[in-house]
Amino acid sequence: MKLIQLTEDYELKPFDCGDADLNGFLAHDAKGFHDKHIGKTFLLIDGEQIAAYFCLFNDKVSRVEASGSAWRKMKKLFPHDKHFSSYPAVKIGRLAVSQDYRNTGIGSKLMLSIKHMLNAEDTCSTFRFITVDAYLSAVPFYIKNDFKLLVSDDDDKHTRLMFFDMMEM
Repeated sequence: MKLIQLTEDYELKPFDCGDADLNGFLAHDAKGFHDKHIGKTFLLIDGEQIAAYFCLFNDKVSRVEASGSAWRKMKKLFPHDKHFSSYPAVKIGRLAVSQDYRNTGIGSKLMLSIKHMLNAEDTCSTFRFITVDAYLSAVPFYIKNDFKLLVSDDDDKHTRLMFFDMMEM
């Protein structure tokens, strides 16, 4: 298997993770996100098949989004002179595993690869956290991969805002 960045000229093969929104994003939106500098999509390729994909874009963790107790814990990670109203993050905007690769552990291996890839990147910008708006059904997966809930009680009935501190790498 190899991890590649989706490009404009890449000919996408059919992909089905069982979720119409995630399938539709890859088929119809991912290349546009790249063209408009909104996000970059990466494909995990197994032969000719797309085993999984994820999309990354910039984000922030802010006091407005976090619960009071979560924000206090987060501020303790920084010296007093580095207390800001928000901190830079990279968001996993989409992450999907093909139904053909379910229950193989590929999702957790891919998550570890994402963390290592982001930790190793030497770019002009930096960030402290990885964030995700996790579907409720995916919250246990993210907890298993060391993400924490940013708010203890979320109003959204479909997703939960979660984060991973890159200093835990």
